[in-house]
Amino acid sequence: MERGEFDDLPGKGKPLGDLGSPYDRDWWLKKLIEREQITVLPEALALRKEDAELDGILDRESAEKVVRNLVEHFNQRIVAARRQLQGGPPVVTPTRDVDAEVERWRARMRERRQRSQQVEEESRTERRRRWFRR
Repeated sequence: MERGEFDDLPGKGKPLGDLGSPYDRDWWLKKLIEREQITVLPEALALRKEDAELDGILDRESAEKVVRNLVEHFNQRIVAARRQLQGGPPVVTPTRDVDAEVERWRARMRERRQRSQQVEEESRTERRRRWFRR
């Protein structure tokens, strides 16, 4: 303390706050989860959540091989979760057909390209109109 090594620590001069119950041995773990915003879900619920978000995850990818790998890995996780008998909610998330998911991904990519081309064409015609009106 005399050398000043503790002067720049975060929370200097602030109260310690609620440390929880004196008999709670996991108070530090609860604080960590709260501070880092960690969500802990059973595997069945985590898979349901990922299933709902999978189309968005796939749409961020630009290569078909990566999309195939993501869907295959997702299916492997579902099968592995079904084999485990650790309790908790049952795994009701269905596996996805890899070829069908790749085709749906391609269709969404084509649709996005068409929309971006339409927007680009509209902006070009708008620029031409503005120039002509000057």
